[in-house]
Amino acid sequence: MRLDEALGLIRPVDENIAEAARQRWLTVAKPLFSLGRLEELVTQIAAVSGDVNAPCDKKALVIMCADNGVVDEGVTQCGRDITAMVTENFTKRAASVCIMAERADCDLFPVDIGVERDVDGVTVRSEKVMCGTNNMVKGPAMTREEAIRAVEVGINKAAELKTAGYELIATGEMGIGNTTTTAAVLSVLLREKPERVTGRGAGLSGEGMKRKLASVKRAIEINRPDPDDIMDVLSKVGGLDIAGLCGVFLGGAAVHVPVIIDGVISAAAALCAYRLCNNALGYMIPSHSSKEPAFSLAMDALGLEPYINCGMFLGEGSGAVALMPLIDMAAGVYRQMQTFGSWDREGYKILE
Repeated sequence: MRLDEALGLIRPVDENIAEAARQRWLTVAKPLFSLGRLEELVTQIAAVSGDVNAPCDKKALVIMCADNGVVDEGVTQCGRDITAMVTENFTKRAASVCIMAERADCDLFPVDIGVERDVDGVTVRSEKVMCGTNNMVKGPAMTREEAIRAVEVGINKAAELKTAGYELIATGEMGIGNTTTTAAVLSVLLREKPERVTGRGAGLSGEGMKRKLASVKRAIEINRPDPDDIMDVLSKVGGLDIAGLCGVFLGGAAVHVPVIIDGVISAAAALCAYRLCNNALGYMIPSHSSKEPAFSLAMDALGLEPYINCGMFLGEGSGAVALMPLIDMAAGVYRQMQTFGSWDREGYKILE
């Protein structure tokens, strides 16, 4: 599916189904609104799917894996080789999120969209846009055409999962240096100074942080990305993983599958998707509050509030997966709890 085709398919979520779900919650034999925002979450899933039963049992995690040329500037603790190593670990269930996903009954789908070397069991030629981006401090990270192709990889991954029967998609990423590209993207899109959106990522020293901030500033200065042109921003100072996840959000919206936002990198991708198509917002579910400084700014721009606050910053989709058991529990109450009608009892009233 092409980008323009996906954008043409995205419509607002079904408000009639949402209202039917709200009315159904009123009949469940428990105090009104006592599950709080979890009731709103189940209602949103119903509206996204167009099914009042809020299907969300078959779950997938898409992990976009890519290297970033800006690592050459000394903005990370480790080298690009770690990206390939961890990507391979996803296939061995040897990464943190693998254990979490197993507990959440969620299937993993790592995508080599731009790892520097091929990864056995992951690399698919049609999904690999390039072997890592160029160093954005010295010029555009990629061409506009490569950025569009990366977005379309994500769109088609979401569509494939829909065809395979998946009802809920979480987003994750793996790419050394991707908090640097994320800071650059969000600095441009939010029109914020780099100092306000650049964090320590996986843990940088003071000197490393100085190099990272300088790299973000220099990349924006050299490339002059247009904040009103998402593909210009992604191609000049973005990453293949961000572009791919942007596509997952758009693809999920196009095929009516809810997509869960993970941390700051996923949030940047969600903001890109929203700016490309405002109607995509209704298909996005925020998961947790990332410790990265730009995360809350991105959430404010989207008008979303995360469901979990655990101080996490692991990445890989771990926060998105952590939300899944809560979704399962809330959906279970919604679908399986007896109603006041089945008890032949009058339910709670909404009081003034």
